[in-house]
Amino acid sequence: MIAKTIFGLEEVLSQELQRLGAKDVEVHNRAVSFTGDKGFMYKANICLRTALRVLVPIKTFAIKDEKSLYAALQGINWEEYMDVTDTLAIDTVLNSDLFTHSQYISQKAKDAIVDQFRAKYGERPSVDLDKPTIRIHLHIFKDSCTVALDSSGESLHKRGYRDKTNLAPLNEVLAAGMILLSGWDKRSTFIDPMCGSGTILIEAALIANNIPPGYYRDAYSFEGWKKYLPFEEDLYNTIFDAAIDKITNHQQSILGGELSPNVAKKAKENVKLAKVDDIVSVKVSDIKDFEVPPGRGVVIINPPYGERMVKDNIEELYKTIGDTFKKSFSGYDCWVLSSNLDAFKHVGLRPSRKIMLFNGQLECRFMKYEMYQGTKRVHKMEEGFKKADK
Repeated sequence: MIAKTIFGLEEVLSQELQRLGAKDVEVHNRAVSFTGDKGFMYKANICLRTALRVLVPIKTFAIKDEKSLYAALQGINWEEYMDVTDTLAIDTVLNSDLFTHSQYISQKAKDAIVDQFRAKYGERPSVDLDKPTIRIHLHIFKDSCTVALDSSGESLHKRGYRDKTNLAPLNEVLAAGMILLSGWDKRSTFIDPMCGSGTILIEAALIANNIPPGYYRDAYSFEGWKKYLPFEEDLYNTIFDAAIDKITNHQQSILGGELSPNVAKKAKENVKLAKVDDIVSVKVSDIKDFEVPPGRGVVIINPPYGERMVKDNIEELYKTIGDTFKKSFSGYDCWVLSSNLDAFKHVGLRPSRKIMLFNGQLECRFMKYEMYQGTKRVHKMEEGFKKADK
């Protein structure tokens, strides 16, 4: 199988798969390949936090133009995978000089499949782009095409808990990946003082209490499979129940702040929909006025990148973020995601880590600022004394 992900989260996804029990785990660009049985395919869809979809490859072949692609797809016996009564949708990812338009290739692939059924039966499967019973994924890299069945259907970032969003909601897979990258221990205080619609807070609550992201999900594509890896409801229910049994009930302190009362209201509603309102609290607050509990913890924020703000305002905002970290977040590891590298300079702190991630099409940096209790110099001296004692 192949689990697709966001650039920068491949290693995190690889670790997730290994913890779940996947075999032959290999990291690729925006994807991780692995092996497992049908039950593990269900488990991967239910439990993976940083996967966008789980694909099951069925054929790989060389191509040189659209005619050879059509012929190769016609060479697959599609009756092994679907009936004439099935509905289908095809997604294509291109990384090749042979073709320029992925939608056109999806159309040609659809023609090859339905023509095969029409030649045999005089009728053909219908196309349903929203909720097909079979979703097919083509990945064309240079002159090689891999055909896979998409076991997930709708992207796995669509957890099912989020009803209310602001203008630019953060992808849930990206939010979960950022939390896992931060190394948060799941027990210390977790804060997003610019929480928007609450996605980072909710994902932190799911991670902290081992709630599988598939807990809220209505359906997966594999439930419509009748021929290849036919859906086994009892097996699925056993695996789902086992994942639910692993949920814990720790009372962490997961705190959010949001300047806009209207957006904060949406965040609270989303938190309630996700059933984590017992451990996540959201207050209407400016970041500079946020009440920070003493001790250690992790802060993750996804501030505006500046697309809709004038330059002076965005620079002032990032300066405020840096000043607030210094003043209020002593003892915390503070992480900031942004695509605005110039604005980062106004934070006024030196990051201890820089990780490249993509938020949609935007290339971003995920920066870590360690806010030592006391000064950094004292902290380093203490570390030196500890080493000397050893």
